[in-house]
Amino acid sequence: MTLEKLKQFRTGVYTILGKAKDALFDLMDAVLVTRSVYSFAELSVSPVFRRQWSSVYEAIQDGNPPRTELMKLYIKQLTPREQILLAGDHTAWARQ
Repeated sequence: MTLEKLKQFRTGVYTILGKAKDALFDLMDAVLVTRSVYSFAELSVSPVFRRQWSSVYEAIQDGNPPRTELMKLYIKQLTPREQILLAGDHTAWARQ
């Protein structure tokens, strides 16, 4: 992935986030660079999260990212393959 393509992708994600987009974008970066996440408070001390710790909770509460648009943007980044790869979740954790 070229740097320009990465910039375009990140700009596209940021543009469609909606409310609390600054904090949500920093929160996504914090999730990506943090090895193990045990709490939201831990994400707030990540070097890439540039806001106060309470912004983590406000971003989760106020933000409502458009899932369909994000998924379309993510799918555009995938390289075409000859074989379809499917993955399933087999954990015993209850789902809503």
